[in-house]
Amino acid sequence: MAIASAQVPAPRIQVLGLIPLQQKFGAMVALAAIVALLIGGWMWGQTPDYRVLYTNLSDRDGGAIINSLQQMNVPYKFAGGGALLVPADQVHEMRLRLAGQGLPKGGLVGFEVMETQKLGTSQFQEQVNYQRALEGELARSIQSLSAVQAARVHLAISKPSVFVREQQKPSASVLLSLHPGRSLDSTQVSAIVHLVSSSIPELPVKNVTVIDQSGNLLTSQDGSNVGLDPSQFKYRREVEQSFVKRIEAILAPITGPRNVLAQVTADMDFTQTENVAEIYSPNQSAPAAVRSQQTTESNGGSAGQGASGVPGALSNQPPGNATAPINGAPTPGSAPGSVPGQLAGIIPAPGTAPAVAGASAVSSPTRRDSTINYEVDKTIRHTRQAVGAIKRLSVAVVVNYRKLTDADGNVTNKPLSAEEMTQINALVKEVMGYSKDRGDSLNVTNSAFSVPEVVPAEEVPLWKQPETIATAKDVGRNLLIAALVLFLVLGVLRPLLAKLAEAPPPPPVLPDDESAASVQRIAGYDQNLDAVKQLARSEPALVANVVKEWVARDE
Repeated sequence: MAIASAQVPAPRIQVLGLIPLQQKFGAMVALAAIVALLIGGWMWGQTPDYRVLYTNLSDRDGGAIINSLQQMNVPYKFAGGGALLVPADQVHEMRLRLAGQGLPKGGLVGFEVMETQKLGTSQFQEQVNYQRALEGELARSIQSLSAVQAARVHLAISKPSVFVREQQKPSASVLLSLHPGRSLDSTQVSAIVHLVSSSIPELPVKNVTVIDQSGNLLTSQDGSNVGLDPSQFKYRREVEQSFVKRIEAILAPITGPRNVLAQVTADMDFTQTENVAEIYSPNQSAPAAVRSQQTTESNGGSAGQGASGVPGALSNQPPGNATAPINGAPTPGSAPGSVPGQLAGIIPAPGTAPAVAGASAVSSPTRRDSTINYEVDKTIRHTRQAVGAIKRLSVAVVVNYRKLTDADGNVTNKPLSAEEMTQINALVKEVMGYSKDRGDSLNVTNSAFSVPEVVPAEEVPLWKQPETIATAKDVGRNLLIAALVLFLVLGVLRPLLAKLAEAPPPPPVLPDDESAASVQRIAGYDQNLDAVKQLARSEPALVANVVKEWVARDE
């Protein structure tokens, strides 16, 4: 039975019990490193790319924006220079949401101050709040310009008065803080001045002052425009460039591209002239047109008829012309005793009976009046001359020598012939509208160009474009993480696990007759080995002396 039991394999010793302590510790460290690398790579891949949401925020606006971001569960962080960063994919959405909440306010108070008016506020306080609101709204409008970083507006509005002499026009002062390296041209300054002037009632343009953060006065002191207006400069430049393009375009087919240069100087007349003329035509020049005509016809009535009818204005008429009856006295001055003048027809002569009412009388002649009004010939001419008329043109054209290539490929420059120069001169005159009476001048010169030919800019290759570089960085980062994980798994963890999984070598198979003796010998050897190990741990000096004796004996 002992021999039979000796042939049965010994119980398998557990693998972990046979692994040295150093290998166990190394395996644990490798496994922890792999887990940490996996977690770090996952967190690195999940970390969003932060972009700038706002910069240069005031303390009040910064606190309000952070509270809003916390309520919306949006991650944020700060960068150098006071910039507030949020994930790149949420920048535009956050700006729109915060704008809906009125953030950031920029430290300026606008018309929202009028929404918090309390009951019982005095008229003076209302006026102050209204002025503050105007200043804040104007400052916000000016800050919307790309070159302006910050702006402040101060208004001086006098109290209204019923007396005309005591009325004072309001004034305004604008302080601008420009971005580094930015400046405002005269057109932009004029736009700011007119913006402020148009926002305040009865505020003239000359009462608006604009200065920058360095104390430079950007508006003229007297408020008047000296010289040409910027728009006039721009218009003159556009006219000159138009002539240049037309000249170069018509000469390019003859001389070739980039072989002609032209410059034009235009003398413009920006004088605004308005004439009004009122001309009357002579009366004898043409038949006049009848404007109105009035005809009046009246009859004097009978000579001997007296006043009759109802007394009044109609019946109280002056006496008619004096007449004498057919059989009556002679006319005045014909016989003595006659009554001269009109009385002869009214007062009867001596010895005659007075006229009887209703008797026939001699009618006086009819009176006719005619009035004709004629139209007076008149011409009103209203003439307004065009602004920006060309007074004089000065044109200079330089034409390059013609390039000739021989059979060997050598390039030579040859001047243009006289006929070609005459043709070019005539073409330029037609294009510019040459006028001798206007005093135009033209100078066409043929000379060799010394400037190098313009080389077209090379397109940026795909691998140099910023978008491609950013994509490559992201892909490279992910590949690096994958390579490290793969190396740790295949190069460290897999061999270690394979070694740990190896089973211990099986005991040698012995013949049946030697099984018992072998088992006893192996058991005695193990016991002796354990005893030696115990002795070495307890008496290391003794073991060292024994080893020295063995070495000396071998020698």
